[in-house]
Amino acid sequence: MADITYDELKEMIQDAVAHQLRSVTDWHLGDPVYDDEGEPSPDLAGVAGFRELVGRQHWVNFKLWHVEDRARRKDVDATVIADCKYAIDKLNQKRNDLIERVDECLIGMLTPLLPADGAERYNTETVGAALDRLSIQALKIYHMKEQCSRKDVDEGHVKQCSDKVLTLQQQHEDLTRAIVELIEEYEAGTKKPKVYFQFKMYNDPSLNPELYKNKN
Repeated sequence: MADITYDELKEMIQDAVAHQLRSVTDWHLGDPVYDDEGEPSPDLAGVAGFRELVGRQHWVNFKLWHVEDRARRKDVDATVIADCKYAIDKLNQKRNDLIERVDECLIGMLTPLLPADGAERYNTETVGAALDRLSIQALKIYHMKEQCSRKDVDEGHVKQCSDKVLTLQQQHEDLTRAIVELIEEYEAGTKKPKVYFQFKMYNDPSLNPELYKNKN
């Protein structure tokens, strides 16, 4: 007997998305709940594991957003920009690793529920990748709203940013609904879930020719 139902899976995903929106504000106001140096346990599973992994993945995007902003500065020493580049590479690796972990955790819960005769058809992106996009959208919504509150800009800037907030919110709703509909497709047996591994090469000294050819 399965430990979770499809309705509970959909509710779990919607809760995770709501947490992404809330935590962007929380993290701007106070300290995050995640240790920068700590890695999530390899044994994370079930609903609690899913929430932990989605939250950590969102935290990486939160950090990445602000490092990317800093990397665009023109008034700092080149070493600052170089440090940003290294940080971006490291965070992007964590980001992709966590997307895969999210998908693995979800599939662990889905597997006992999947119809035995489900079609060998796959979506263009996984639930983990879609949740990553929603994480970025939550950050965009927060920072675009921030632009609407600026006192050093004209009304045209505020109006333009207000319109963009509405568009971002609609896109966020659309993608959230699409993820729920994907779970329903799994339930109907018209698609199957799968983890798509990125196998990023540029950070691996055994795969990046610029690293292994210039090792000495």
